[in-house]
Amino acid sequence: NNGYLVRLSDVARVEVGSVEDRSVFRANGVPMVGLGMIMQSTANVIELSEAVQEELGRLQGTLPEGMSLTLNYDASVFVSGAIEQVVMTLFIAMGLVVVVIFLFLGNLRTTLVPAVTVPIAVIGAFTALAAMNFSINLLTLLALVLAIGLIVDDAIVVLENINRRMHDYGETPLVAAFRGTRQIAFAVIATTLVLVAVFVPLSMLQGDIGRLFSEFALTMAAAVVVSTLLALTLTPMMASKILKPGMHDSRIGKGVQWLLDGTKRRYQRALEAVLTAKWLVVALFALLIAGTAWLATALPNEYTPQEDRGNFIVLVNGPEGATFDYMMDYMDEIEVRLTPFVESGELERVVVRAPRGFGNIENFNSGFIIVNMADWGSRRSAWEIMADVRQQLSSLPGVQAFPVMRQGFGQRTQKPVQFVLGGGTYEDLARWRDRLINHVRENNPRLTAIESNYDETQPQLRVDIDYERAASLGVTVTEIGRTLEVLLGGRNVTRYVDDGEEYDVIVEGDRSRQNSPRALDNIQVRSARTGELIPLASLVTLSDFAGASTLNRFDRVRAITIEANLADGYPLGEALAYLQDTADTILPEEVQTNVAGPSRDFQQASGATMFLLVLGAVVVFLVLAAQFESLIHPFVIMLTVPLAMSGALLALLLSGQSLNIYSQVGLVLLIGLAAKNGILIVEFANQLRDEGQAFRSALIEASVTRLRPILMTAVTTMAGAIPLIISSGPGAESRLVIGTVIMAGVGAATVFTLFVVPVAYDLLARHSGSPGAVKRQLEEEIANAPTAQHTPLDTPER
Repeated sequence: NNGYLVRLSDVARVEVGSVEDRSVFRANGVPMVGLGMIMQSTANVIELSEAVQEELGRLQGTLPEGMSLTLNYDASVFVSGAIEQVVMTLFIAMGLVVVVIFLFLGNLRTTLVPAVTVPIAVIGAFTALAAMNFSINLLTLLALVLAIGLIVDDAIVVLENINRRMHDYGETPLVAAFRGTRQIAFAVIATTLVLVAVFVPLSMLQGDIGRLFSEFALTMAAAVVVSTLLALTLTPMMASKILKPGMHDSRIGKGVQWLLDGTKRRYQRALEAVLTAKWLVVALFALLIAGTAWLATALPNEYTPQEDRGNFIVLVNGPEGATFDYMMDYMDEIEVRLTPFVESGELERVVVRAPRGFGNIENFNSGFIIVNMADWGSRRSAWEIMADVRQQLSSLPGVQAFPVMRQGFGQRTQKPVQFVLGGGTYEDLARWRDRLINHVRENNPRLTAIESNYDETQPQLRVDIDYERAASLGVTVTEIGRTLEVLLGGRNVTRYVDDGEEYDVIVEGDRSRQNSPRALDNIQVRSARTGELIPLASLVTLSDFAGASTLNRFDRVRAITIEANLADGYPLGEALAYLQDTADTILPEEVQTNVAGPSRDFQQASGATMFLLVLGAVVVFLVLAAQFESLIHPFVIMLTVPLAMSGALLALLLSGQSLNIYSQVGLVLLIGLAAKNGILIVEFANQLRDEGQAFRSALIEASVTRLRPILMTAVTTMAGAIPLIISSGPGAESRLVIGTVIMAGVGAATVFTLFVVPVAYDLLARHSGSPGAVKRQLEEEIANAPTAQHTPLDTPER
């Protein structure tokens, strides 16, 4: 200026430092730098966690003084804890099953025969897992727990038949083992094929759920197949060596035998009475079917049971246009309100992150807090803690803060309800959204924290340039833009090198003078023609408006997604049905509705598993039809399936549980389990009829004779499910659901099988044949068929 040197320090403040701090990451008040790791789809979370912790230990000693590396969030904690609980459940189930076998057989030597099959079948199942390159995970271990009660079933049936022949016919152990196994082999193979047939549809599920449940299905199938091979080979061999004629039962065994004998007598009298009132049973059967249909609709539906996963996230949303400082004031307040939970020991760590996104963030009106809870046994349930946290944060006036817990199968940290409105313009969508949200807020308080991803509240400032005046004064649009960029934001103009490191040079205006839109009136731009400074206000017109920060599409259609949380106990399926019915009632016909996120996952999984229920029943029926060479006998056997499901659904309703992916898999499994008892009765009745016994006499004798193995196999299967029901710790909610379905379903199937199958057999199968009868008929017709006369073919002349 007039030959004088002007330094930058005369007109600006020059400082070396970090880029403006526009994000925060801290844990329990301590500033941190966060490094998140995204696991590959094929990676093992436990192996990854162990590798990370090993690397942390190696790097810890290389850090400067006062700095440390810690794990703030580890997804493997829940998985490892759940696996430990399932392994414990596995051993408890094995012990319970052996105890039940002893109670029924009443002799340690006899108990040893089926008990040996348990560890051998488990080893065989693990061998199959290794051969199929499966991992030991929650579902494969859960499959083994459920299989514990099944893998002894075949051995029990074979052993019971051998024992019966020794007792009733006076056969030696060797002869009884040979004849008894041959007599029961068809039923054993039939039940195994039925169970394997049920598992086939499960292995057809697609996606991540399909991959996991295919491992579940194939693990159970492997265990059942191995147990069948052992029942038909190892069990008769051991029985012929271990069993002795005239073996005496223990005092407990004699007591159980006395109860079983009395039960058989009372059952025979009840069965004879029922067979004289068959149509009353048919009427009760129809009522039970109707009740089953009602239960299926009355139960709440959700994707997975709500699991206490040991941590949750508090999502924080501020108003559109909120500044970083505005949000940090509230994030600090939320952290203060969570501090008492940390001090009480229920929470271990509170990790604060603002804004919510990563990278180049334009909107600062969001944040989240990761909350790690103490060990499951040293605190209240997560739902009680989250309810208290929700209450503590509900009084925050300037933001919306709510806790959510991420659930299994890769569910995201979104609100569970994601209802999409599509079609029309964004103005139309906004009107429809407001109409629906207002109606829901007035009529359904169980949908909470309702919002949408389209809000016309983002404050914006429109700058309209007078291009003719700017051109006449020699001011270009580029100059106006760069001036606004420097004074209101900041512009990277060059770089400088210091000690081998490059640093950006950023020029920006004094923020303290640019804290309102009217500050633009004080900004001047230089004319490229005259070099003079010209007030920007003389070149532009300013106007305030509010608009949407994003414009979203769904399936290539303009769309707005309405998001909501669920009140405690409000099932997702019921919420989505309510929203759909409401939209159909109050919105125009041109509105397109859909679901996204967790809601879409729920609908897809529900549709797939319900289809598998039907497919499983059809496959089992076809397998039975091929084995019995009849359509009537499989139909009689399959009548117990809906009755078993009625027991399972009633148990879910009474215990306040839901229909979800675990309970639906349990229902698929029940198809095979319910059919097993019917196979034992129908197959033995066919045998007795083939031997010339009268129809009614054969039916009653088959039912009474098979009572003991039916009760034994049912009780052992239910005993295997008991540890699932009483377990605690990580993943207990999912184990409880499938354990309840199996225990109640098998119990109901056992009771109904003993009466419904004989009545149905009496009504439908009186004039049907058995595989043995068909074989004899074929042999007789072949023997009586005329001998075919062969005549030489006429050979054409060459």
